Amino acid sequence: MKLFLSTDFEGTSGIVAWEQIIEGNAEYEQGRRLLTNEVNAVIAGAQEAGASSFVVNDAHHAMRNLHPQDLRGRATLITGKHKPMYMMEGLDESFDGICFVSYHGSIGAEHAILSHTYNPGAIWEVRINGEIVGESGINALVAAHYQVPIIFVSGDEATASEAATIAPQAEKIIVKHSLGRFAASHLHPDVACEMLQAGARSAVEQLSAMQLPGFTLPVTLEITFLVADMAEMACWIRGVERTASRTVKVVSSNLLDLYRTFVTIVTLTRSLVDR
Repeated sequence: MKLFLSTDFEGTSGIVAWEQIIEGNAEYEQGRRLLTNEVNAVIAGAQEAGASSFVVNDAHHAMRNLHPQDLRGRATLITGKHKPMYMMEGLDESFDGICFVSYHGSIGAEHAILSHTYNPGAIWEVRINGEIVGESGINALVAAHYQVPIIFVSGDEATASEAATIAPQAEKIIVKHSLGRFAASHLHPDVACEMLQAGARSAVEQLSAMQLPGFTLPVTLEITFLVADMAEMACWIRGVERTASRTVKVVSSNLLDLYRTFVTIVTLTRSLVDR
């Protein structure tokens, strides 16, 4: 059994500040250890239920948060930024299940720690077929294309709530209670890891009952930016249509193409954010 793990950082127990999850800050090494322990707990639980092959895509910021030698299960690690498929790099139809580890709520979500949607310096909101989505909902486009179920999601309550629409049967492990965007009540890391391990074990045991993410075709993806200039620049990309001063949309029945266009927009606007 082969599992794909897409790992973020903000949903880790003990994490509440950018300084804990961005390389170069004094608190980063502690945050990195907390994240690594949670990823390993998920791998350990999946191994107990029979999973034997793991690919981990380090998908946060510069995407160099996990060390290959620290991962359990002889996991393959995909690391480094500017990946063509971003948070879903490495996924294909050969996998049996997907785990979203240490994910977070969408930008604007109420009581969601470090909430954002891909690029907090550019994106104000993303909708798929009219419904607000976070990173789990956007990444589900790739899961649906390759016909691989999302079986496990971890983070705070907002993360679990947003994942319910695209992966209702998935095991959802809540390791922290968000009090705001920069405050939370956390489970002790050991307790969090115990829950993650048990949840991953249960997810693999129930894999046959997991359903694929469902999207009504054609899919309309709408992105609203912080400023109008970003919407104008997004229209440089073929197939992107401007629908309001700060909003663009892309419509397609090819879910992988739709995601690739979104990644291109994110990459373009990230380079244009004024700092």
